[in-house]
Amino acid sequence: MTSTAILIAVSLYSVDFDTDVLPVLTRAGCNAGACHGAAAGRGGFKLSLFGGDPAADYRAIVQDFEGRRVNLARPDRSLLLLKPTWELDHEGGQRFETGSPQAALILEWIKSGAPRTAGQASSGTPRRLAGLSVEPAQTTVDSVPATIPLAVTAHFSDGSTRRVEDAAVFTPADPASSEVDARGHVKVVRPGRHAIVVRYLTDVVAVQITAPHPNQPQDPASQARNNWIDDEINSSLAALRLPPSPRADDATLLRRVTLDLTGRLPTPEKVRAFLADKSSGKFAAEIDRLLASPQFAEYWTYKFARWLRIRTGPNDAEGTKAFHGWLRKQIESGRPLDRWVAELITAQGDSHELGPANFHRNAGDARAEAEYVTESLLAIRLRCANCHNHPLDRWTQDDYHGLAAIFARLDRGQFVALKTSGEVIHPVTGEAAIPRLPGERFLPPADDNRPALAAWVTSGTGGRFAKAQVNRLWHSLFGRGLIEPIDDLRDTNPASHPELLDRLADDLVAHQYDLRHTLRLLANSAAYQRSSRPLPEAQSDDRFYSHALKRPLPPEVLLDAVCDAIGIPAEFGKERQELPPGVRAIGLYSPHMASEVLGPLTGCSNTKQCSATGDSSASLDDLAVQLHWINGQLVNSRLDDSWHALAKLAYSKASTKELIEEYYLRTLSRLPSEEEQAFWQKQLGGDSRVERCTDFAWSLLSCREFVNNR
Repeated sequence: MTSTAILIAVSLYSVDFDTDVLPVLTRAGCNAGACHGAAAGRGGFKLSLFGGDPAADYRAIVQDFEGRRVNLARPDRSLLLLKPTWELDHEGGQRFETGSPQAALILEWIKSGAPRTAGQASSGTPRRLAGLSVEPAQTTVDSVPATIPLAVTAHFSDGSTRRVEDAAVFTPADPASSEVDARGHVKVVRPGRHAIVVRYLTDVVAVQITAPHPNQPQDPASQARNNWIDDEINSSLAALRLPPSPRADDATLLRRVTLDLTGRLPTPEKVRAFLADKSSGKFAAEIDRLLASPQFAEYWTYKFARWLRIRTGPNDAEGTKAFHGWLRKQIESGRPLDRWVAELITAQGDSHELGPANFHRNAGDARAEAEYVTESLLAIRLRCANCHNHPLDRWTQDDYHGLAAIFARLDRGQFVALKTSGEVIHPVTGEAAIPRLPGERFLPPADDNRPALAAWVTSGTGGRFAKAQVNRLWHSLFGRGLIEPIDDLRDTNPASHPELLDRLADDLVAHQYDLRHTLRLLANSAAYQRSSRPLPEAQSDDRFYSHALKRPLPPEVLLDAVCDAIGIPAEFGKERQELPPGVRAIGLYSPHMASEVLGPLTGCSNTKQCSATGDSSASLDDLAVQLHWINGQLVNSRLDDSWHALAKLAYSKASTKELIEEYYLRTLSRLPSEEEQAFWQKQLGGDSRVERCTDFAWSLLSCREFVNNR
């Protein structure tokens, strides 16, 4: 609503509280979380967050405080005007000026008797916002800086529409790249793809603006293409004028895909054989071999265990072990993802024997389980809707507490079962919440609504469940999700490549939620196989896949890599007596078992989840990690062992050239360059070969190339 539109609205019809007054208060920030929209309000005055509950706001403004916030006898002396115009002292400062269009609208509303419903609404039913549209929803500018005016139109339940730029709230996803003035004009100052979140009342729309880099135009048809994934990636790179890096060398690709699919380093023998193989289809064949290997099942059990937050609670090692073992069987057998997720949701029984029953023990109560289920399975942050309707998504308090009500009757002891009674109290109504599928419908009375929930979670072509899963798989192989953070899927957090995300989700559903199929598709793409060295014109790209991203190895994977390279397995504290021989860090059924060995590399506490994604690793950029790596036992104690694999090479009759090659193969999974070979020949010459080789091994194990997947 432009300033002119506000004045026209004031002069032509009676002002409506829900759709005229509330937007002014929202635009002014009066009902934001830092002001009166806070859970406890501010200064004795509480409004619903961003106007999510108009009826409650009307009561608070017109009826509470003995009606002193609106003065019907002297409208111009109403607190609702005097406070935000700063004619009376106001902790929030001046929100709009006396005589401004915003003040005029509120004054006219009070003069007309401060009604809830505008005078022209014969039914007396409050007019509601039916929808919000923004033009352009997507656009591309030729260069930066550039200014794009946004036209925001509100569609109301009475069939009317209105331009509302002056009453909408504009929030750039990256304020350093774009800014929006009071009229809805977006100024883009940096190349890239930028999102602007537009809010009016309860509706939120995300606008995408593409600003190409000042490089030579790119032809997507001329770029490498292995499958349909590359069509969307290459198209975006061409639109942004970002040149893609060439394909990585064979050794780099072998190390990358082996770590990504199995969490292991390739053996020196495998590297030599792969480099000697000159067949054109060897990489695709290697992907298939890795997907069929036992190491794949072990590693992806580890991945899903972290996403599902499997960890040992107090005196509950048996349940954790059962859960982990059951999950391993699902991955190993290739059971469709949607089927075993549905089993998790509906499981009950002895959690020490029935692994999936432990899914319900990861949360302490019904509300916590509602948050856990939506975060771990759907990548939805529902917890905001506990106290108020979600400010950036569609979820309401009815959704939150209705979902929690589905779990209200669960007994979360060792024997997970339904109790005869149990309820969740809705904080608004003060009554028992009605079970509800979020964003969809209330459920009829039933002994157990979890089967309906399981069907809702896993159903629908390209639905949230499928998108959440393919986004996590993409993040695992590319180092960045198509949506970031990967546990925050919502319309106002758009994907970098929305069409690609939709197609990947549809493809996962079409192939019956086959985990291996999607991973095979991703790994075979040209986008996955690019070098991690960006071309000069694409140095700033960190999200459009012009080159591979260097990714720190997860702590357990790094520990296993050190043990593989040195040839000495890890021992995991007192629990080792109950573990099978040769168990690896990624094979542990509880993450805390590796904590004594990993130390600060875990990056977070072992007793709580660091993030909803389950991905947490420390970087060698951190001082504490550097000190642990330099002085700690993880590397040094193994190198002190005179019979580790690298030491045996130093004691052997192998030539210095052969020794250097073998050290490189065991650590960096490649042969040294001529320059590297010459450098280390000098360093390893002379006496004390074993001691020099120990320092050589430490240098390789501590370099960026080893601790990252490149």
